[in-house]
Amino acid sequence: MNYLIRKTDELSGSEIGLILKLWNIPGWAGMNPSEFRNSFEHSEFHFLLGADDQIMALGRINLDFILKISGKLYGFAEIVGLVSAEKGKGYGRLLVQLLRENTEQRCLEAIGFCLRELRPFYRKCSVRIMENKAKNIMENNDSEWMPSEDDDILVFYLSEERKKVLEMLSHEQKAYLINKE
Repeated sequence: MNYLIRKTDELSGSEIGLILKLWNIPGWAGMNPSEFRNSFEHSEFHFLLGADDQIMALGRINLDFILKISGKLYGFAEIVGLVSAEKGKGYGRLLVQLLRENTEQRCLEAIGFCLRELRPFYRKCSVRIMENKAKNIMENNDSEWMPSEDDDILVFYLSEERKKVLEMLSHEQKAYLINKE
């Protein structure tokens, strides 16, 4: 197995097509390479490659993820889009381990999110889970602030200060996702 990191502009058209196929998100299926590169320009793509450089698992780090908490802006690396080409083979778990090691080595404040049903997977990966904290992150859907659809915050790598800030999230202490225009 090989671990490979690529910036968005380093991806070939066929790699982009395979990423979109593995993600299987209907609204993105028809995205062309130019649209993909524009949409994910502040991202890194992390791959676990098998024989013949076949993608066994992939994940994306969004380097442009900002939360406003108590009037202060906090930038995080958001780990999203984790998917394995074959379930049950350990590829996803290995990629999560490599992502944790990579973000820790770089001191990159990195979090992810998951639904309650995915807790067992992340526990097997030894990822710290801040249960039920993601619902306290508000996202703007054009006209109003709505709670995140995710349940939990996943800690890939965080300083103690950032852990404390996220642990304080509650119904009274919300975080707001800031979208740059």
